[in-house]
Parts: sequence; C-alpha cells; structure tokens
Amino acid sequence: MSRVIIIGAGGVGNVVAKKCAQNDQVFSEVLIATRTVSKADRIVAEIHQHLPGSKTRFTTASVDADHVPALVELFNAFKPELVINVALPYQDLSIMDACLESGVHYLDTANYEPPDVAKFEYSWQWAYRERFEKAGLMALLGCGFDPGATGVFTAHHAKHHFKEIHYLDIIDCNNGDHGKAFATNFNPEINIREITANGRYYENGQWIETQPLAISQDIYYPKVATRRSFVLYHEELESLVLNFPSIRRARFWMTFGESYIKHLSVLEGIGMTSIVPIDFRGLKVAPIEFLKAVLPMPESLAENYTGQTCIGVQARGIGHDGEAKVHFVYNVCDHAETYKEVQAQGVSYTTGVPAMIGAALMLTGVWKKAGVYNVEEFDPDPFVAAMNVWGLPVDELAGIELVK
Repeated sequence: MSRVIIIGAGGVGNVVAKKCAQNDQVFSEVLIATRTVSKADRIVAEIHQHLPGSKTRFTTASVDADHVPALVELFNAFKPELVINVALPYQDLSIMDACLESGVHYLDTANYEPPDVAKFEYSWQWAYRERFEKAGLMALLGCGFDPGATGVFTAHHAKHHFKEIHYLDIIDCNNGDHGKAFATNFNPEINIREITANGRYYENGQWIETQPLAISQDIYYPKVATRRSFVLYHEELESLVLNFPSIRRARFWMTFGESYIKHLSVLEGIGMTSIVPIDFRGLKVAPIEFLKAVLPMPESLAENYTGQTCIGVQARGIGHDGEAKVHFVYNVCDHAETYKEVQAQGVSYTTGVPAMIGAALMLTGVWKKAGVYNVEEFDPDPFVAAMNVWGLPVDELAGIELVK
C-alpha cells in the first residue's frame, strides 16, 4: 500500500486518479494537487460517486508547480513515495527538483519544454541522472501512451520478435468526433506548439527536419479506419534510437482531418499560434495563451465524444529466426466507453492509464532502479500484461506492412 501525489487535475489527472482508485491494492492514499483546487475536488467527488467501493483515500491541495519551495513543503507534509506529474511540461524540472529535495520518486508523461521556446527534448531531464542515482531515487520519463506505451511496444518487439529492428514507425490515429468546430484533445497550448513545429525524423544516424505536416501518406489503422497521416517530431524517437541502436529510420505519424488543418492554418496565418508575447492594453500576452483560454478544455469534450483511437508501433527488421520480418503492436480505445468508465475522452484515457501502470510497477518494485529512465529500458512484459488488465488491450498484427 502506497502514498502518492498526483500533480495536475486536467483530463489526464482525472484518469490517473480514478485508475488509482480502481487499483486500491497498490494505491492506499492519493493527494491530488493543482493550482485550482476546485478541479481536484471535483475529481474526488466523482470518485466517491462512481467508485464508492474503492479503499483508496483521497485528499486535495492547492500548489504552484512552478515553485519548488511550495512543492517541497507539500511533499514533506504528505510524505509520498512517488509523485505522478501530469501538469504542464514546463513544470517537469521544478517538480524533479522538489522530488530530489524531499526524497521522493518521480514519474511524468511528457518531457520538459521551456515555456519561451517551442522545443522539447530529453537533455534537460537526462541531466538529472547522476543526482537521482546518488539520492537512491528513480525518475521514470514519458510514461503515457506516446511517449510511454509506444516505448514499451518497441521493447516488446525487440524482446519477442526481432533480433534487429531496422525501421520503426509509430502511428497515432484519433478517429473520434467531439462535435466541435475546432478543439484539441490535450492541453491546447502544448498541442498546437507540437503540430506547428517543424517535422523531424531519424534516418541513418541523422535527424532530418521537414516543414510542418510536409510528409504524409494514407495508413490503415486496424479495426478503425484508413486515414491520412503526417510526420511530426515526437519525443520518444530521441530515446528509442539511443536505446535500440540497430534502428536505421524512426518516424512518428499522426492523423489530422482537413477541417482541423484548415482551422490551424488560419490561426497560424493571423499569428494566434505565436508564443512571442505582444503588448495588449498594457499587458504582455502570448497569442497562443489567449487562444488556449477561448478553446474548449480537453476534459470538456468527453461526454459527447464518439469513435476510437488507434495507436501502435510497426517494426521492420530481422526476426529472431534470421529472416526479414514486419510486425505491428497496437491498442484501440473507444471514446464513449472511456467516458462510461472514468468520465474522460479516449486521448486522456490512453495517457492516464499507462501513468497509473508505470506508477504501480515502480511502487511494487517490478520496475525499480535508482536513476532517470525511459520506459523502454525496462522489461515490457509486466507493462503489457497490466495494459490488458486495466483497460488498454494490446493486439498484434504479423506480416502486414501498414506504413510504407
């Protein structure tokens, strides 16, 4: 039985908390901390309503996750074993600093991104390795779905199917409909910064940069649909090509509908996606921050969301038998079903469930080692088994090349 702090009470924080409540044999006490404590209180009220049999005890607190002393004070008062960070990527380093000062293990779902530069990479967090090792603490990075389960799927490929992975393609399809003219499925500011940035993929030891959404192809997503998919840069590529050095090319693909791209192009064209602050009536405001304020919050989309997500990893290379091989490992998640279970849409669900699973593996000692790690550095089997238990069933497709 373990005490945990969840930092963040958005769509993903909601899912993590409710899955912890379901897994009450591991999570005995959970504190949900966020800047706006009423959001955390609402999650706890829904847990009491929908999961009345859970033995997990929940409390809430207000905290500024940018302020290390405030975090340290909270951690020292509650004395958690682990902090699950589902706040903004801008806050990763302050939370890691507070964990080191308080002697607490750490887990997040997205790597650090500086607020004033549209750039994300693991270097800032990997720089903490020695400090976490010396403190006898573990930090698990990127334990959502992508990154997270996609790294686990890659490790699964390497363990069970391939002697050498040569070509890796991560594909992410949201074939859902939330009924809004334009909305993002996770934090609008982070989502738009990611999509409007240049694309990037790895090939033959080099990173190749492209214009945003410049490379595309139609990809069949099993059990869901064939959708036009676009190359983006995604953070797990950075760690996967290091941890699996036989990879010759690694790419990340995501689906976008024509209406979404059209709205985004207009917003970008008039400067609304800019992260550079402008002077507005004596205030310095970044246009993207204003845009975030007027767009629907991702958690508000859940009730009427229909359709499915399909996220998976295709690997090509040399199988353990020495023959050329292609294999696909994936999950399909239904928006309406996730709303019935935890009052969340599927994109929040596919991120929140892996975060709970990674936390449980750390707390039970299955994944436990001092230092800073990405998920693919551990045995994938317990994680895949847990996905099948906790609502994200894993399927495999052999011998069919979905991505060209």
